[in-house]
Amino acid sequence: MGDYDEDTAFLGQTGPYFWTTFFLLNTVFVSTGFNGLYIVFVGAAPKHHCLVPDNNLTEEWRHAIIPFTVVDGEEVQSQCSRYRLDVVRNLSAGGYVPGEDVNLTNLEQEGCKDGWNYSKEIYQSNIVTEWDLVCDNHWKVPFASSALFVGYLVGSLISGQLSDRFGRKKVVFISLAAQCVSVLLQSFSRSWRMFCIMFIFVGASQISIYISAFVLGTEVLSKTMRVLFTTLGAFLFYCIGYMTLPWIAYGIREWRTLLAVLSTTSVVYIPLWWFIPESPRWLITQGRVEEAEAIVRDAARKNKVAAPPVIFKEAELQTTPPSRRYTMLDVLKSKNIRCITLMCLLLWMAINIGYFGLSLNTSNLSGNPFMNCFLSATTEVPAYVVSTWLLKKCPRRALLSSFLVVGGGVLLLIQFIPDTLQYVALALEMTGKFGFTMAFSIVYIYTAEIYPTVLRNVGMGLCSSAARIGSITAPYVIYLGTYNKALPYILMGSLTIAASVVNFFLPETLNKDLPETVEQMQEYQGLCSRPKKKKHVENGGRSSLSIQLEGKCDRQRAL
Repeated sequence: MGDYDEDTAFLGQTGPYFWTTFFLLNTVFVSTGFNGLYIVFVGAAPKHHCLVPDNNLTEEWRHAIIPFTVVDGEEVQSQCSRYRLDVVRNLSAGGYVPGEDVNLTNLEQEGCKDGWNYSKEIYQSNIVTEWDLVCDNHWKVPFASSALFVGYLVGSLISGQLSDRFGRKKVVFISLAAQCVSVLLQSFSRSWRMFCIMFIFVGASQISIYISAFVLGTEVLSKTMRVLFTTLGAFLFYCIGYMTLPWIAYGIREWRTLLAVLSTTSVVYIPLWWFIPESPRWLITQGRVEEAEAIVRDAARKNKVAAPPVIFKEAELQTTPPSRRYTMLDVLKSKNIRCITLMCLLLWMAINIGYFGLSLNTSNLSGNPFMNCFLSATTEVPAYVVSTWLLKKCPRRALLSSFLVVGGGVLLLIQFIPDTLQYVALALEMTGKFGFTMAFSIVYIYTAEIYPTVLRNVGMGLCSSAARIGSITAPYVIYLGTYNKALPYILMGSLTIAASVVNFFLPETLNKDLPETVEQMQEYQGLCSRPKKKKHVENGGRSSLSIQLEGKCDRQRAL
């Protein structure tokens, strides 16, 4: 394949075609903003205490049967224990007054054998109240969240291969349908196990939507629109979905109804099938040149520009056989691509561990949980806007490493902030979140620009898989704080700082065309692709063309 950007330069950098495709593709990301984060409300634990079924107790004993414990320096009612019901029943029948006739601290306690009483002040019902996921079963809520991340991991591995084989557009819409069905079936879950299993399918379909739509926009849009799409567009529309979720959840406090409503939102994307084009770059790699030209000519008509008689030259197209299929094994065959991929995997994993580490460690905000969720989503918007502006002018390597240092530095500094300076710790955590949000937006476009068209979806899928491993690992890294409070911060901060150093050895992609083939990716200069030493050999009258052909053969052997 030749230079696609050069062959389609007549379309211009903007125009009705590019703007229409830009907005239609971005609307797809709105669904990913709330279909994966509803666990914030569905899995929230409302105030609760042991259920006391005996109506023969006096009013004093009904209040006194729940013991008090100290949590974070504050005395609160126990959520997981009560005084033995048979003992309290006898004391109540005997006319004893708690606190006066009986010293409550001497009474034996027991677990919540009859279940729990849940406050309905905020949530009418969710998976916690329905299946009693509290106390000894509290671990099941974060496990359900991990099931979503496992789905992300599965989807990251398979979506790239499916998209490279069957097309970006088909995978986007099939994944939308799968997400709709998965969330709807999840709303009919009869057990926690079924909920977790369906959450795996929700995660797999959601990340498949995100990766395939992201790659499709990267390949269809022009250079100028590509940067806008992969930073401000994709992430900002994701934030719109994130900010919309709390208001939907605010209006629907019952979890089954909430999930059923969220599942139906995917239906609105059906008409977009006739307006979003397939990637011409992908069609060319499959040998379907006529279909690719038809899409480009339609783009020229919408942009009101004249297309040349022949858009893609036949001689250029023959350099990549249409029958060639690329898989994950292709990123391991070449030392250059293998080295770049390993460094990208480390970057994605470090960013996810740091981001989720900060999120898990942030103190719970007091006040309305729906407003808190909305504010949390809003804080990410400035990072996306700033990253969009910086990516147009700044080198990717320096930019990404700078914000990794910000995030990693915050992780290393928070441990030294005393408990009395909570506002300082909160300011540092928000600064860290800003840095990791910036890193998220930068690493997506950076990775998409490094990999060639024939390997882009596979490469993005592998990197996204590393990100999922990082997100699954983050809760367990935080758990190390039970042994040593500073250990999680030192581990995550050191990993992030190390990733910022490794990032400097990746090739720079600023102001460079997207690579189409593996050979074009090999031309990138970085740690993994050092230029070969020139051998001083006599020309012997050979033509410059024969020397160039020999050099080309050397590059092919290097693969």
